Amino acid sequence: MFGSSRDSMRSCSASIDALRLREGFAALTADLYAVADLLAGHTQLRSALADSGQPVAGREALVSEILGSRVSPLAVEVVSTTVSHRWSSDTDLVIALENLAAQAAFCVAETNGTLDATEEEVFRFGRAVDSSADLQMVLSDPASPSSVKAAVVNDLLANRATIATSTVLGYAMSHLHGRRLDSVIDDLCALAAQQRERMVAEVRVAAPLTDTQAQRLQAALSALASRTVRLNVALDPAVLGGVHVSIGDEVIDGTIASRLEQARRAVLG
Repeated sequence: MFGSSRDSMRSCSASIDALRLREGFAALTADLYAVADLLAGHTQLRSALADSGQPVAGREALVSEILGSRVSPLAVEVVSTTVSHRWSSDTDLVIALENLAAQAAFCVAETNGTLDATEEEVFRFGRAVDSSADLQMVLSDPASPSSVKAAVVNDLLANRATIATSTVLGYAMSHLHGRRLDSVIDDLCALAAQQRERMVAEVRVAAPLTDTQAQRLQAALSALASRTVRLNVALDPAVLGGVHVSIGDEVIDGTIASRLEQARRAVLG
């Protein structure tokens, strides 16, 4: 998301935590996903709700009219708030509702003590997708029905993941909206981390870090970011040695492979 959509998403996201004690919050994820799916399949309705040129009151009234009998009053309230903001495109509105649904799922996971496990499972699923060309082909095939993709994800995660993991990945992997699989998974990892006001650092190393190394790296990155940082460590023999860190928009490349490439360029230069 860019421009007005990014600002609107930030504002909508900030309001979700305040709703977690409201009646119906546990069902909010399913309701918001249902609304997002409805809008994704109805261009005219989606465009009308995302049209910032129309009065906010009119858009909110349309939400109540269409959704009042389909989802909970809390979901209607969240959707009404969402459509009252400015979105750069109608697709951004749909993605915003999906992000809010995932955030609500992570809120519930935090409450029941499964957020850490959920973060780890989403990250590991991303690595599994990265390493399987067949899985990438199935999940990114635009001709494959969303129900088939969701079934594939659910089969892979059956009895091996939290409810939050299965719910958000099952929906997200079957509703890419033209986005890359790794991008969607990265966004989910970031949403899960933000739930505890944490950042995720993607760390690539050639060999597993020791507990001491992981603790030192986490402390250093947390000091750098001025907030608690969670490490998602992936083994990548291509780095040869050292460490490659991506945190937010920053990249810290201290790998041997990078140094060798710099030396090669210096020699050729």
